[in-house]
Amino acid sequence: MSNLARKIQKEYQYEPQRKTSQGLKPKKDKQSWLTPGEKILGVFFGAIVCFGAVQMVSAQASIYEVNKDIQTIETNINEQKKVNNDLKMQVSELSTYERIWEKARELGLKLNENNVKVVQD
Repeated sequence: MSNLARKIQKEYQYEPQRKTSQGLKPKKDKQSWLTPGEKILGVFFGAIVCFGAVQMVSAQASIYEVNKDIQTIETNINEQKKVNNDLKMQVSELSTYERIWEKARELGLKLNENNVKVVQD
């Protein structure tokens, strides 16, 4: 019986406390650890950081595009240099004295050593 009496006594003690705690609550002011000015400065600073990050990324993207264009142009230049060198080799092969003399003979020209004149500078 003593346990039952204690249970009833505990329930009786808790009920009035619940009523008082539910009925009257003293209002506590929520004090933020940041003032409104600090919040504005924080938002402003965050916006500046985000803007700077976007600017850096866009600058890197444009640099990447320019570098890609430079690499493409350099590749084209190297290919054109190879073509030019090949053409120079063909010119040098086709302009040899023996070849010119052979072509002249095919066209009916004859070498007359008495008719050769030396030109001096």
